[in-house]
Amino acid sequence: MSIQEQINHDIKEAMKTKNADKLAALRAVKSAIILEATKKGDSMVPDDISLKLIAKLVKQRKDSAAIFIEQNRGDLADDEVSQVAYLEEYLPDQLEESEALKIIREVIAQVGASSSADLGRCMKLLIPKLNGKVDGSLISKLVMKELN
Repeated sequence: MSIQEQINHDIKEAMKTKNADKLAALRAVKSAIILEATKKGDSMVPDDISLKLIAKLVKQRKDSAAIFIEQNRGDLADDEVSQVAYLEEYLPDQLEESEALKIIREVIAQVGASSSADLGRCMKLLIPKLNGKVDGSLISKLVMKELN
């Protein structure tokens, strides 16, 4: 079963159980997937694209929760955090920073990178390897740290 089919199935289940937070999170994913499908002129979106969309939504919700917490709006932050938990179920297990750093060091050695000017070449290889397993900004931060 593809991620898109799983999302549709889980939306029906959330409706039956009247889980509003889960339903809101899943509807956002479905909307993003439909938008992506219409761009391509196809009805199905590959799982790797769906994972990128879900990861993007998770990041947006985490950022929103942080802003709500800064503004003392815990009620809104709780909604965002709750939705993050439901969305993260669809993402692959996240790598620990130490595991990601090991892969980053291997790629840096493979590319022969020696300065921050080589960041693009490293990222080009790292993004497909770590897609969905590590946040892109963390990858970039770790690569820059290693190259300096």
